[in-house]
Amino acid sequence: LTLYISDETAAGLRKEKRRVKVKKQFKIAYEDDDLLIVEKPFGLLTHGDRTEKKNHLANQVIDYLIEKGDYNPRTETTFVPAPANRLDRNTTGLVIFGKNAAALQKLNRIIREKDQIHKLYLTIVAGDLERPVRLRAKMTKDETKNVVSVLSEEGEGKFMETVARPLLHASWKGREYTLTEVEILTGRTHQIRAHLAKAGYPVIGDVKYGDRKVNAVMEKEFGLTTQLLHAYKLVFESDAVEDGFPETVESTLPPDFERIKQTIFDKMMKNILEWVKDILIAVVIAGVILLFLKPIIIQQHSMEPNFQPGDYVITSRQAYTLFGEPERGDIIVFKSQL
Repeated sequence: LTLYISDETAAGLRKEKRRVKVKKQFKIAYEDDDLLIVEKPFGLLTHGDRTEKKNHLANQVIDYLIEKGDYNPRTETTFVPAPANRLDRNTTGLVIFGKNAAALQKLNRIIREKDQIHKLYLTIVAGDLERPVRLRAKMTKDETKNVVSVLSEEGEGKFMETVARPLLHASWKGREYTLTEVEILTGRTHQIRAHLAKAGYPVIGDVKYGDRKVNAVMEKEFGLTTQLLHAYKLVFESDAVEDGFPETVESTLPPDFERIKQTIFDKMMKNILEWVKDILIAVVIAGVILLFLKPIIIQQHSMEPNFQPGDYVITSRQAYTLFGEPERGDIIVFKSQL
């Protein structure tokens, strides 16, 4: 089929649509000639959807690259900068963009290979996660409700795998909490939230999969009404590093996350440190006292001990364990040298 159109029509089709510039809300965690890794803020979509077609992270990055001169939509007719990973609207953290077609292809390749890039998240879960766990399961998604169901590994659905590592523990407001590092080995919808909740460690603030009583406390104390989840670190393996990628990229915690973390964990750590300090001070004082006490052996036949008026003398059978067994009939005492 051959279609003939006039030059005027062709020019009209090629005419660039006027872009509506959107305000930049992200921070830059890493950038080079090929790669841009940004920190997505809370409440911002990674891609546009039916509710928001203009102001999303992808468009903000495109505007940033146009302004820098790193991307020209007039000449790049077959490529648009795009994210290689995706975060939910209310999940914060690192999102990777390829600044050119070749870089985006390499990114997609190492993500498919799975072992070349490690995506690490920080969250706080309800419950005492005592040791690292590796979770495997199948999942299905209700597209209408946008909710994931976690099934047994032998069940039907898509396979997902999650590793959770405890970092800090605390008892706060009558409940146990764990600051947890999570690594996703597959990229499923709501994977971390659904998988941890199924294992008995729901993410705090998570309305869809979390604990209602815990969430009520979090809303009252911190105003938290959604999941507390932050994509905080990317680690690239040696093959990817040799291919030009950085070894590690890490982001800072959002202020709200940091405030909640300090309230739940840091105050408990301060209490523990104060307790340890008190013990150390007591040990040091006891050591100083022992340093200035001198063991004196009084022979049984001695009827006139070598003491002067005002001397401070301690007698104790426990001293045997410090200075060894005395000779038969001897008595051990301590005499102050002060």
